[in-house]
Amino acid sequence: MAHEFTNDLINETSPYLLQHAHNPVNWKPWNETTLAQAKAENKLILISVGYAACHWCHVMERESFEDSLVAKVMNDNFISIKVDREERPDVDQVYMNAVQLMTGSGGWPLNAVALPDGRPVWGGTYFKKDQWISALNQISKLYTENPSKLLEYADKLEEGIKSIDVVSLNTNVAEFGLDFVEEAVTTWSKNFDHSKGGMNRAPKFMMPNNIHFLLRQAYQNNDTNLQEYVNLTLSKIAYGGVFDHVGGGFSRYSVDDKWHVPHFEKMLYDNAQLVSLYSDAYLITKNELYKEVVYETLKFVKRELTHTDGTFYSSLDADSDTPEGELEEGAYYVWTKEELQTLLKTDYDIFAEYYNVNNYGFWEHKNYVLIRKDSDKDIAAKHDISEADFSKKKAQWKGLLLAEREKRSRPRLDDKILTSWNALMLKGYTDAYRVFNDPEFLNAAIKNAEFIVNKQLKEDGGLNHSYKNGKSTINGYLEDYAATVDGMLSLYENTLDEKWLRTAKDLTNYSFDHFFNDDSKMFYFTSDEDPSLVTRNIEYRDNVIPASNSIMAKNLFKLSHYFDNETYYDTATTMLNNVKPEMTTYPSGFSNWLDLMLNYTNNYYEVAVVGEQVIEKIKGLNATYLPNKLIIGSKTENDLPLLKNRYIEDETLIYVCVNKACKLPVSEVDRAIQLLQE
Repeated sequence: MAHEFTNDLINETSPYLLQHAHNPVNWKPWNETTLAQAKAENKLILISVGYAACHWCHVMERESFEDSLVAKVMNDNFISIKVDREERPDVDQVYMNAVQLMTGSGGWPLNAVALPDGRPVWGGTYFKKDQWISALNQISKLYTENPSKLLEYADKLEEGIKSIDVVSLNTNVAEFGLDFVEEAVTTWSKNFDHSKGGMNRAPKFMMPNNIHFLLRQAYQNNDTNLQEYVNLTLSKIAYGGVFDHVGGGFSRYSVDDKWHVPHFEKMLYDNAQLVSLYSDAYLITKNELYKEVVYETLKFVKRELTHTDGTFYSSLDADSDTPEGELEEGAYYVWTKEELQTLLKTDYDIFAEYYNVNNYGFWEHKNYVLIRKDSDKDIAAKHDISEADFSKKKAQWKGLLLAEREKRSRPRLDDKILTSWNALMLKGYTDAYRVFNDPEFLNAAIKNAEFIVNKQLKEDGGLNHSYKNGKSTINGYLEDYAATVDGMLSLYENTLDEKWLRTAKDLTNYSFDHFFNDDSKMFYFTSDEDPSLVTRNIEYRDNVIPASNSIMAKNLFKLSHYFDNETYYDTATTMLNNVKPEMTTYPSGFSNWLDLMLNYTNNYYEVAVVGEQVIEKIKGLNATYLPNKLIIGSKTENDLPLLKNRYIEDETLIYVCVNKACKLPVSEVDRAIQLLQE
């Protein structure tokens, strides 16, 4: 296909950057060469950040970046840089913080103007074409006529950016009690939606880690009211349109308060974490709905987000082409009543009742987003058919609709491979295996772990962040190390293959060497080997994905037990203590830290299993929800601290230890579980 314009993004691998490679704007990638050019030419830098699945990013591209008039303003006055926020979360965070300071809010597309040295002076999110041209002309004029004003503002803004995400060393004694956790949950619960689940607002984000912590808090400490709220939330999400009832998997969030109409992009990181969450929820409740969600989500991941080499793609776009050739949000996923009647024939009425092809499920333009209200049991009883027969009907409907949907134009795929997100999915598969004992899940996890070790691990022991077309690129961020260590520890606990445990330890030690801040005892987001940005951030507030520091602190806590390492333990404790003062004021931003705190407030058990039947015993232990334990094991004699001198020939024994003291070994899984629940 012949293109009128081609810019420097044509040499990139990111699908998002490649989408802009034929804009008339002279886009350049973020790198040292581009930044040096801005300094040499003394030109303002325009930084535009987005990602492949972002709907409003596409809108702004169509309206502005494909327009030759807009391109002329940008090309004459700026060095324009396009950034994929998923490839460069470090760059994104700096300019997101700046825009939030300047405007009070942020989002994507994220657009900022910076001085030639990279310090921001102006920014915002989505702009209409006329607004965009007007703003750029004003800034350009100011830079030409009164540059000192922009320099003065840049100095002030730089101070503000550097004051964000600063964590001070907390020198108070580290005290973590259950009363502190309960107080945080009480504060948080004021915003719970007790009729529809989630938070009492719209839009609604699933926030898997938030629910996962609340799930653990509820069941570990027998809080029945919290249990009810958590299960209401999990059920409403699974019933809602945010879950794809035809093809499985979750969209990012719902725009309404009943989990109905999603923002249709599907992200790997959401689906990975939701698999882990629903697996644990099933382990506790044995609710078949939760099992169905896990299996259907993993079917979706396998079908649409998995490469043959076992790696996982990043996302599916919210937009796809309509029959008229227009890009439209949700076009791939929605249905009209007429389409459904034609496809389902005599089954239409029961289908329409089950998935609410009525006012409750109506979206816009004659389109419906499938959403449930009732359980399978209730619908089957109402229509006087057995649950088994209804289950068969459901499977037929899904097969029929999926085949029909495949005829439509598919959403665009972001097929870059990110180490951190792959590690989250690796853990999702491992958690699903732990609960459901399906070997296919374990095989998928191992295949992905092998990819990370073989392709993303560098000779110096560090990780790269991105992989595409056989090329491993971009020096890894803390999120890559934290998520990979977490995934490897989970894989070790389910396989007892010591290489995963050793890899986790090696990556942790590398993180200390290149990311650790000796003053605050926290970890920077970027390596000391990366070129410096306006500021070097410490990411510690949990969000849709938990903060890299909170994941790392939990890793250190576990590793301290595996290797009897006091430095790991003391660092984890100090990190948690550092964020403790902020936790009760905004608990939902610290859910993973609160989860770590539960390791300190209740007994935390080390379960060592030694002997020929070790895997069978571990599977038996995993059949019970026991979040306050780690598993270590070996078929033979082993020198790891928790296993040393514990092998007895012809026996498989379970040692339950807490606070460096072990109870007498037992051979029966049931007896070990009793010891863990005393």
